[in-house]
Amino acid sequence: MGSALDQSRARHVAIIMDGNGRWAKKRGLPRAVGHQRGVEAVRRLVRSLEGTGLECLTLYAFSSENWKRSEDEVDDLMNLMRRFIKSDLPEFVANNVKLKIIGDWQSLAPDIVAMLEDALAQTANGRQTLAVALNYGGQHEIARAAAKAAASGEVTIETIAAQLDTHDLPPLDLLIRTSGEIRLSNFLLWQAAYAEMLFVDTLWPDFEPAHLTQALNDFARRERRYGGR
Repeated sequence: MGSALDQSRARHVAIIMDGNGRWAKKRGLPRAVGHQRGVEAVRRLVRSLEGTGLECLTLYAFSSENWKRSEDEVDDLMNLMRRFIKSDLPEFVANNVKLKIIGDWQSLAPDIVAMLEDALAQTANGRQTLAVALNYGGQHEIARAAAKAAASGEVTIETIAAQLDTHDLPPLDLLIRTSGEIRLSNFLLWQAAYAEMLFVDTLWPDFEPAHLTQALNDFARRERRYGGR
């Protein structure tokens, strides 16, 4: 393939999955139901990755700021995570999906950490990467990476980038946020420096594989200049 075509193909897409609570509120349902439907949207999307050409899909699942939510909601989210890992891991393995976790995930509950470590080991040889941001904050990630770079003796763009949670992933091409909000919410701040942005009104539980296909088609029409003219 020619270089122009290669540049028009997104290799790495990240999504801020926003709108579960509003989806539930519009229907008079508990927020927990919105989160459950959000997990179903994740499942649909992961199942549709084959044939998209994507090498990596990164999802913002739980931020370091989400601990400020009510204890009940946090418990619901953690229990959803447990059920999702348990139910979908065999499918990840069967479909050659490689799981990667970014963020301070090792400070989560011990049983969740153990489940994640097992999932990482079982999916290590997958072809397409699903990166999940758990207990993640972009500012914290940059601070950690800069501290590690300083400890190595040199702080440069390259040495910081080499210490980021995403150092082994393709550069971020496209960042999507659902629900109509237009902000990054501390997600992939470093990686988004030259990523294309797409903000859609669709609430996350209603996000379908067709929306991702449309986003990839939109990306392919954009001209990326990286500061040039």
